[in-house]
Amino acid sequence: MTASADVPESEKREVLHLLEFVVSTDCSFERNGSKHTGEEAYKHIKRKYEHYKNDITTTEEFIEYSATKSTVSGKEYLVYCETGTPVTSKDWLLKELSVYRQNGAM
Repeated sequence: MTASADVPESEKREVLHLLEFVVSTDCSFERNGSKHTGEEAYKHIKRKYEHYKNDITTTEEFIEYSATKSTVSGKEYLVYCETGTPVTSKDWLLKELSVYRQNGAM
């Protein structure tokens, strides 16, 4: 029997915050050439998180495994916000994680 991994309790709030950040955004997500709402992206990321939970031990790994790129095509997910210039979802989420940590919300 193998032990089940997941982010430590101290980082679960970070993961929950990032999931909330995704579901509540007005930005759109591009996955394999199709654009999706924050709610659709949230459902996809949450599903991948549940699938990879045993491999994830940090918030950064949550982002890497669940919200960075397509496991089918290998293409990075892109996020389009106000400027219209896409950024990778990885950079977008790491920036939000940094802001969250700087605000002492850990």
